[in-house]
Amino acid sequence: MDPTQFQYVIRHGKKLDFHEFSNEMASRTFDYPRLSEAKFPQLSDHMRKIYKIMQGKPLDKLTDSMMINLQHVFKWKFSQATDWKTEKMYQFCCSIMFEASFMTLYGRDPVADGRKVISEMREKFTKFDAKFPYLVINIPIALLGDTKNIREELIHFFMPKKMDKWHDLAEVIQARKEILEQYDVLGDYDKAAHHFAFLWASVGNTIPATFWALYYLVRHPEALAAVRDEIDHLLQSTGQKKGPDYDIHITREQLDSLVLLGSVISESLRLCSASMNIRVVQEDFLLELEDDQSVSLRKGDFVALYPPALHKDPEVFEDPEEYKFDRFVEDGKEKTTFYKKGKKLKAFLMPFGSGSSICPGRFFAVNEIKQFLAVLLTYVDMELVNLQPIGQDNSRSGLGILLPNSDVDFRFKLREFDE
Repeated sequence: MDPTQFQYVIRHGKKLDFHEFSNEMASRTFDYPRLSEAKFPQLSDHMRKIYKIMQGKPLDKLTDSMMINLQHVFKWKFSQATDWKTEKMYQFCCSIMFEASFMTLYGRDPVADGRKVISEMREKFTKFDAKFPYLVINIPIALLGDTKNIREELIHFFMPKKMDKWHDLAEVIQARKEILEQYDVLGDYDKAAHHFAFLWASVGNTIPATFWALYYLVRHPEALAAVRDEIDHLLQSTGQKKGPDYDIHITREQLDSLVLLGSVISESLRLCSASMNIRVVQEDFLLELEDDQSVSLRKGDFVALYPPALHKDPEVFEDPEEYKFDRFVEDGKEKTTFYKKGKKLKAFLMPFGSGSSICPGRFFAVNEIKQFLAVLLTYVDMELVNLQPIGQDNSRSGLGILLPNSDVDFRFKLREFDE
């Protein structure tokens, strides 16, 4: 619970392992065989290497594709919003992010009605996701209503024969597909289950994180105005026209330069992320901490870090329960210096885990949320219908981004643009 001690746990990647725990949990939750080395030599290593495609320069392609798909989905949505249109904000975020992310990663089936297929999948996904916390804690799926059938239907979407027909698969999906195909011991259902697990990893936390980023922005008009100015300025400086008939293009590097946009996302992640970082001790050893403290650990013990204790610490973040949209900006740049007990913290924001268990898709996820907000703020005006604050549903504490405990009505309409 003490953030100054986190680094001593994080640095022991070999003796404190995450993968054994996550492999067991994922195979149970998504219904594929455990990735044991004996049966599937090097499969885990091959899969981990692929994640480099989701970082740095290789991310450019994914980012550009998401920008195109987001606008494609938004334009269809906005074509019906010439006047104020009211919707539920969580449902709005979910439908747009699910469809745009799915198209970016999995491309399209040339013969199917894409929007209809994705919409059906989203409904099933939402039902499965509602039972996710129960599966993680090992409640037998037979006790969870029709969750088993829903999971099977979702997995069947990704059967190899179906995926072979899809066009424009993202590089990361194509690479995963090719690796899985090298293992004859994996049945078609097992391969499909791996693809379904990747879909969950891609959107399961990103959708609620997108909701909170938007909710806090719309709830704080001064934040919304400041971020919109930053985006408008970028579009102006790159000579881009704004309006319902124009597409905007923001590169990965330009997204990185939008410090206020980055700050509002970091601030909403600070408030809504509740993932626990769990490690399994691989051998008996003495974990040395600072100030001559140490803990004697036994093989098989669990060690857990709880980042929300850091995120809500008033010594690190002044008025921690308050939303401050520019909390992560200092002198016009991203702020990275936060202190506890007079010491600069190495890790001050940990929504994506840490060390060897850090989320490999974190850069893609943050970029997606930036793009979602940038496109939305460029094209529409928005406001909450009711200013009654909403709370968080704590049933996912320890697992990732918390969901809201109720949906919220907001209204939007196309901005008026100067010709």
